[in-house]
This record gives sequence, structure tokens and C-alpha cells, in this order.
Amino acid sequence: MKYVFIDKNFFAIFFCRLTLRKNKVLITFGFRYTGFTKIIKTSIPLKTSENLLIKRLQDKKTSSEAFKELVSLYKERLYWHIRNMVKDHEDAHDVLQNTFIKIFKNIHNFKGESKLFSWMYRIATNEAISFLNKRAKRNHITSEDLQQQLISNLESDVYFEGDEIQLKLQQAIASLPAKQQQVFNMKYFQELKYREMSEILETSEGALKASYHHAVKKIEEYLKTN
Repeated sequence: MKYVFIDKNFFAIFFCRLTLRKNKVLITFGFRYTGFTKIIKTSIPLKTSENLLIKRLQDKKTSSEAFKELVSLYKERLYWHIRNMVKDHEDAHDVLQNTFIKIFKNIHNFKGESKLFSWMYRIATNEAISFLNKRAKRNHITSEDLQQQLISNLESDVYFEGDEIQLKLQQAIASLPAKQQQVFNMKYFQELKYREMSEILETSEGALKASYHHAVKKIEEYLKTN
């Protein structure tokens, strides 16, 4: 199956192909919305496979091989989530490395109270936030000023393939409060369900819906006036 989504208001294109094979859902999806053009190929284990993977990760005899499989399955999804937050490719790579180190060190503490990906997504989110806060503190600037700095740097970023319109969208997103930026990126760009976002951000679905609604209104207003 192939789905194509085009949003003229935010100049975004999303496409997705789904293929069922035995106990896995193979997903190929691409994004052309922020100037980061990328096709991601990954396979998401069904619940039974995920449980087996977790057991292997928590078993010392099989943990190394299982971790290689985990990295292969999720590295690109986590990379693009982080990249949306920190903007720069090299920074995203560094944060991703730290994320997997933390996952490896803490996998034995995972109790299965949420989906494995939600748990890893939360770690990646916190690592990205921590990275941005440390950089802002080191440069003696506010988080808001850092966001504007990161957006300005995109114009000379060889990994950024966006045009002026896509850069304007990034500027609009950067003008949002940090929480609304997170919610907007997760819902609009990554198309996560509110239930999944609630699990990751540990916030009620109602609050997330309200946050997303406010973010959309602010972005629309920014694009109209700028």
C-alpha cells in the first residue's frame, strides 16, 4: 500500500509504503517537509517479536547480538527525531550515539510498561534536550536564541536541502515554546498518535491535543505575517 500526503499550508509531502511479511511490518517512508530529504527503511517488530528481542537484550549471553539488531531497527527513526530537534547532522549523530549508550546501559531496567520504541524515544528526546540546554549554557545565550542560531546555520548546512519556503517553516517552528515545538514535530512530521506521544512525553492526550492546536495556529499566523 502507498499513501501520499501533501499539505499546501505547510509545504509538506509524506509518503509511506507498508508491506506485511510473516511477523514483521516492513515500512518504507520518506519526508520532504523541512529540507531534510530522506528515505528511511526499517522493520518494526510486532509485539511477539518485540518481547523476544527484549528478552535477548536482557540476557547477557545474547545481549550483544540483540543490541546490534536493535540499532539496525531503530537508528534511522531515532536519528530523524533527534535531527528535528538539534537541526545539525553532526550534532544529531553525537546525540544518537549517546542515546544508544544510555539504552544499552539501562535496558535491564526496562520493565515493559510501555512500548520499547516509546521508551527509547523518551531517552532520545531527553538526550536532545540536555544537549541543547548545555550548548545554550556554554554559549551564554537563551534557549530561544540558540534555536534561532540553529535555524540560521541551516542556510549553510550541506545536509539541508530545503528552499526558502522550507526554511521559513523551520523559523516558524523555532518561534514556538519548546514544548509546542516537540508536540508539533512529533504529531505533524512524524505522525505519531496522541496515545504514543502521551506515553513518550508523559503528558495527557488532552493536553497534547491543545498544545498541537495552539502550535498550528501560531505557525499559520507566523507564515501569514512573515
